[in-house]
Parts: sequence; structure tokens; C-alpha cells
Amino acid sequence: MSTHPFRSLLLTTLVAIAVATPLQADPQAAAAAPKPAAPAAQQVTLPQVVVLATGGTIAGAAASDVQAGYTSGQVGVDQLLAAVPQAKKLATLKGEQISNIGSQDMNDEVWLKLAKRINQLTAMPEVAGIVITHGTDTIEETAYFLNLVVKSKKPVVLTAAMRPSTALSADGPLNFYNAVAVAANKEAAGRGVLVVINDWIHGASSLTKASTTAVQTFLSPVWGLIGTVAYGECEFFRGPVGRNTANSEFSLDGVTSLPRVDIIMAYENMDGALIDAAAASGAKGIVIAGVGNGNMTAAALEALAAQAKKGIVCVRASRVATGRVGRNVEVDDDKLGLVASLGLNPQKSRVLLRLGLTKTNDVKQIQRFFDEY
Repeated sequence: MSTHPFRSLLLTTLVAIAVATPLQADPQAAAAAPKPAAPAAQQVTLPQVVVLATGGTIAGAAASDVQAGYTSGQVGVDQLLAAVPQAKKLATLKGEQISNIGSQDMNDEVWLKLAKRINQLTAMPEVAGIVITHGTDTIEETAYFLNLVVKSKKPVVLTAAMRPSTALSADGPLNFYNAVAVAANKEAAGRGVLVVINDWIHGASSLTKASTTAVQTFLSPVWGLIGTVAYGECEFFRGPVGRNTANSEFSLDGVTSLPRVDIIMAYENMDGALIDAAAASGAKGIVIAGVGNGNMTAAALEALAAQAKKGIVCVRASRVATGRVGRNVEVDDDKLGLVASLGLNPQKSRVLLRLGLTKTNDVKQIQRFFDEY
């Protein structure tokens, strides 16, 4: 039987359309069909930061959240880490309790223990940085001491608080969070030991405590800030001042004690009695917190020069908050055998002199230390 020409054309057209148009899947069948697995999320490896706790106000507690008086060193390192869980998003944290004291009670035993532990930890490849919790009273001295004896360029960051952990508006948690952020930041490496407090990053050689109670107590009045850190976001401005850490010639290898060095403040009508008393008490070095450019009365200067001739290393610093103490400016240091502190305040001059005396008591060599560190 013959096919009608029109029907033949229609059949050919329908076949062509069917071939050219893909079949639509049944919606229910598509929903039931297994979906391809999504690619696995890449795991981010956080840097490891070790927290070494020494006590201080940041670990302090009071009976009331609005009480001025409190007791330092009441909170342990595990409680401190638990109180700031946000920091665990910045780094893998491990804590160790070195001591739990107010920093007014900081001592050589803790210093030596702390420094030696830092050198052990920073020698481990898996450790990226160190955070040290500390009291504010002597943090600048501890930081500068570590700046001279730590043997690594890895970030070593001290932090503290002006208000105890129980205070209505405690500053410790954010300071700790920011300190972890700096210690975990690769850009912090090679800048010497740092102190992070109240959003500011200070160098160990430059900061000083400027207020007894204000939260913004720390300033770096001569050299300026190393950088800033806001809620973990770091910005660095400059490198360290002076030789430090991996470039320092000072070492604690075999050191079990540090020589005695006393600080004596100069004042109106000063005689030499306190200078002589320090020498009689066994001081190997004396730092004078002089007036102005490291000056003192004629009587005090005579007593100081007399002790210098006996082999006690004597350094002229200044009780003034900012500025340098120049060598041979108003005092003939060369003639009297004295050392000028240059840019270091009395408390940091004492730290450097103590370490210097572990190597030599030669005045020219000690002056070189002050020139370079």
C-alpha cells in the first residue's frame, strides 16, 4: 500500500525533531538520583604557639568586678586559655605555667627558667612562636632581658593587663588574643622580643610604663611603636632597635646566677652614702638614675668615680622619661671611667649591665654593649 506524500513528510519531520531534542529527565527520578560528591574542604594548618604563664594582673582576681584591689597570679594558664577560645582560631595553643606571681616579685630564678625554656621551645621546628603572660610592673625589664638572651628570630611576645580578670571591663582577654595573633604572624619574626598591650606592638628596647593605673600605660617615647594590632589584624611599621635575640652575643649557657647591680636615683643635695652602701653590699655594678643628662651632685660624682676606680662598673642613666644620656657631654666619662647609658633608661641599663658583667668588667667593652644594644 502506498504512503501518502504528506504523511511521509510529517513522519520525517517528527523523527528529525526527536533526534535533535535531548530527552528531559523525569523530575522525581532526578531528585532521587545520587548527586556527585562535593570536593573535600582543604584543612587549614594553624601555626603552633606556646603560652608561658608567669602570673601578673592578667591572671589576677578580686572579690568584686568593681573593686580596685586585687591579688595577682590567681588564674592558671589552662583557665586563661579557656577564657579566650577565639584565640584557638588563630593558632594551635599549648600552655605551660612557669610561675604565678605578681611581677613586682619577678626574680632571677624565674628569668633564667623562662629564658631557657623559650630557647628550648623555639628550637623545635613545629613551634611558630611564644606568648608570655606577665605583670605590667616589670614587663619591660623581662622583655629586654629576653631580647638579649633568646637565640631565635621566631616571634616572642609578652602581654599583660592593667585590670584583673574579674574586672567589669577586663583588658586581658583582648590583649591575649592580639598577642597570639602577633606570635602567629610570620611578619613578626626578626623584630626582637615584642610586647603587645592595648592594640600597640612595642619593641623590648623602647617601651616603658608611663601610668600607675591607666589602661594605656605603655609608651615607646623615643623609638616609637613596632606596629599595631586590632582584633588580630597586624600592621608593622619598623624593625627592632639595636642587636637582639639571634644576633646577640649574650648567652645563658652555664649561667646559674646574675651579678648584683643596684640603681640609685640622683636628687638635690645628694651625697655619696648610698653609692658607698651599694658597693659595700656587694654590687658589681651601679646605675645612677641621674638628673637631666645623667647628672648628679659633685659629691655623688666623686663617690661614683671612686668606686669605678675600685673595679665597680658605674653607668650614668637618667630619671627623665625621654631622651638620651650622651657620653662626655657634661661629665668626663673617659677621665672618670664611667659608662653612658645612651638610649636606655635606668631599669634597662641595669639588665644590660648585669649580662655584660657575665662576660667582662672592662669599661670600654661595657660601653660597646650600650652602643650596640
